[in-house]
Amino acid sequence: MIFRRISWWLSGLIAAVVLSPIAVLCALGLGADLDFGGSLPRILGNTLALAALTMVGAVLLGVPLALVTRYASLPGQRFWVALLCAPLAVPSYLGAFAFFAAFGPGGEMTALTGIATPSVQGLAGATLVMTLYTFPFVLLSTRAALAGLDASVVDAARTLGMSLPMALLRVVLPRARNGIAAGALLVALYTLSDFGTPAIMRLDTFTRVIYVEYNAFGLGQAALLSLQLLGLVALVLLLEARTRTPRERPGRPLSLHLSPAVKVLSLLAAVAIGLAALALPVAVFTLWLLRDGFTGFDPSYLLNSVYASLLAAAGTVLLALPVALAASAGRSGRLFERIAYLGFGLPGIVLGTALVYIGLQLEFLYQTLALLVIAYMIRFLPLAVGAVRAPLARNGRDLSGAARSLGASPLEAFRRVSLPLSLPGIVAGAALVFLEAMRELPATLLLRPTGFETVGTYLWRVYDAGYFGRGAVPGLLLMLVSGLAVMLMIAGEERLAHRSTR
Repeated sequence: MIFRRISWWLSGLIAAVVLSPIAVLCALGLGADLDFGGSLPRILGNTLALAALTMVGAVLLGVPLALVTRYASLPGQRFWVALLCAPLAVPSYLGAFAFFAAFGPGGEMTALTGIATPSVQGLAGATLVMTLYTFPFVLLSTRAALAGLDASVVDAARTLGMSLPMALLRVVLPRARNGIAAGALLVALYTLSDFGTPAIMRLDTFTRVIYVEYNAFGLGQAALLSLQLLGLVALVLLLEARTRTPRERPGRPLSLHLSPAVKVLSLLAAVAIGLAALALPVAVFTLWLLRDGFTGFDPSYLLNSVYASLLAAAGTVLLALPVALAASAGRSGRLFERIAYLGFGLPGIVLGTALVYIGLQLEFLYQTLALLVIAYMIRFLPLAVGAVRAPLARNGRDLSGAARSLGASPLEAFRRVSLPLSLPGIVAGAALVFLEAMRELPATLLLRPTGFETVGTYLWRVYDAGYFGRGAVPGLLLMLVSGLAVMLMIAGEERLAHRSTR
């Protein structure tokens, strides 16, 4: 009982820490100047336009590819699904950096081919990049919604004279609309929170202007803009929470017999996406590496990234344990768990702005590594909680109760039963937090100690200074980290599938 109370109090304290940045932003925003020189409608318009256009682009790419990869028999099916999902693991700012450097007057494509290419700056370029790196949200959610549909309904529509394309449009897709909507809302959430792509493409969205205001020492105005961005994020989260895909009784799986021409077009589309989202950044960074070598890159930047990410991973899983234990024990614990999940909805630039003010009030934290690690822990706590909570929810409570009935103390039951059951989730959660912290950009830019350079901040610095060739090493390193993230996700899915089969 005492052990459960300790986990409850700890999870309540963690929930309060997660809520503190929002409270700070509210306090700062109340005293801020509301006059933005008439630019607020433009900033809002750019932000909403980017989110809306990216959602449309992601749906137009993701839904047809989900239909083909779910229902059609393609050669090398698993390879094409993995290729189409891979852009999700790559930070969009890497793609934006590569596109920005490759296209336009004086770009790498013009230098190599002598052919003038259009610039990709502004709303069009940002939409293109965001669509390429977010459409897998729609692809995955639509594939999941399509998985349980019964083919007999489509067969009945076909027998009534409906063509196959019309049956897919009027029978299949309406039954998967909630899955499509869920993926589209995740795309909107990612787009609203992204800082690197709009900044590199020089599009004034909330995230970019917040960073500009912060650098101009307008912390109050940055907080006010952050609150407005949080309002948009909260609206998307509310809509996403209300979107649930209805379950159907499983029946005969649907199978599409596509013509060779349609199969070839589908594979060509997958190849084009892979070239644009994956091959182009690798080619650009490799070209710079061959041309400029390791100029300007200090190995200590990589060590700094690894060190901060390791601290964040260790601290986050330690915080996740009491939250997961309290959530598995009662209703109030589940409330604290939901509050902990708010951290993932806080854009990095918003969280950084709030923690900068907290650091100014607590001088022992200001511009310290501890404050940066705290930001990582708040931001990525949901990853660790979800990984730790799953094994506990599955069978930890019953086995722990059995151990208690056999005379074990609460601490002993935790040490000998709950902790070993949670160990795979702890390792997976720590790995996910480590990888995400390595790639986090806006919070690191705002909160890193003076002179503490990471791989991400160095990449941003060389972009800002125009020394693009020096971005080769950090760009390739971050691509490698992204590849590890994909491998970790695939390995986790295979383990879950193996356990389900057993």
